[in-house]
Amino acid sequence: MTAVPRRYVLDEYWRLAAERQRIFFSRIRGEEPPWTDDRILANFKFCNAYRASDRVSQYLIRNVIYRDPGSFAAEDQLLRIVFFRLFSKIETWEAVEERVGTLNVETFDVEAIDDCLEEMRGEGRSIYTSAFILCANRAYGHERKHRNHLALLGEMFGEGRLPAEIGAAESLESVYEALTSYPLIGPFMAYQIAIDVNYSELIDFSEDEFTVPGPGALRGMQKCFKDFGGLSHRELIDYMVERQEAEFDRLELDFCSLFGRRLHAIDCQNLFCEVDKYSREAFPELKSARSRIKTRYVPKQRNLELFYPPKWGLEVEPAGVGARYPIPDQLF
Repeated sequence: MTAVPRRYVLDEYWRLAAERQRIFFSRIRGEEPPWTDDRILANFKFCNAYRASDRVSQYLIRNVIYRDPGSFAAEDQLLRIVFFRLFSKIETWEAVEERVGTLNVETFDVEAIDDCLEEMRGEGRSIYTSAFILCANRAYGHERKHRNHLALLGEMFGEGRLPAEIGAAESLESVYEALTSYPLIGPFMAYQIAIDVNYSELIDFSEDEFTVPGPGALRGMQKCFKDFGGLSHRELIDYMVERQEAEFDRLELDFCSLFGRRLHAIDCQNLFCEVDKYSREAFPELKSARSRIKTRYVPKQRNLELFYPPKWGLEVEPAGVGARYPIPDQLF
């Protein structure tokens, strides 16, 4: 069977990917805003076409995973990654490290971290991202969500259980399965953490071998396709990964890849979520559980210092952590 597209929305998926990437490169070049003539992209906040280019992912890769390369044991690296993603908040990470020092298994002091997080809450500061909702049941008997998450980390790392499971993993899916075996880690969060761990040197699996669509991506799929033609959600994402060059050619779109790196399954999954958001403004007749885009976009000029996992082999000058990517006049 063949999936039946809602052509005008599916075309917008590819146009959105190309335009969002064009905006990304415009910002890197230091061009003045506005960076797009698209009214919706100019007024509302959207993620980048590539997950690894988003601000929080960039911080994770540079400051959490590849900070002081070679100075962290495997279990320390893993703790840092999981802790960061549970909160997904740069300000929370920095406040905790200021309190306990460089976070690792030895400095993971539940009481000290709890005091820090309670102080932030008392000051009216959010300690969690608003980008997605985490499971908030009292799996470990605590009233506060963050106390349950700290207890979760204690279970994961107290006897080295999670590091051993990740060390024995033979696929991205087995990493995901290890994570979902714990309380408070639902399917989407497990997938996000698995991708984060895969940025590190701890594991090295293809991002195309396994994917788990989140709620927003599922809504985007329903808008892009009238009928899935018997394809599963994962197969539909695989279809998008495989078809990307042909679709950009068909629509005569000049897609600037990430320094030669194609869109992978995690990126195509994210783009389904983004096209769901975009459609709320562009195609309001397509009803879903969400009817508006929550976050307005305020253009900010930043000196974007990009850093991607070295194992990806992207061109970096000069080599090393913290290096900037050269932006050629003629992009890919």
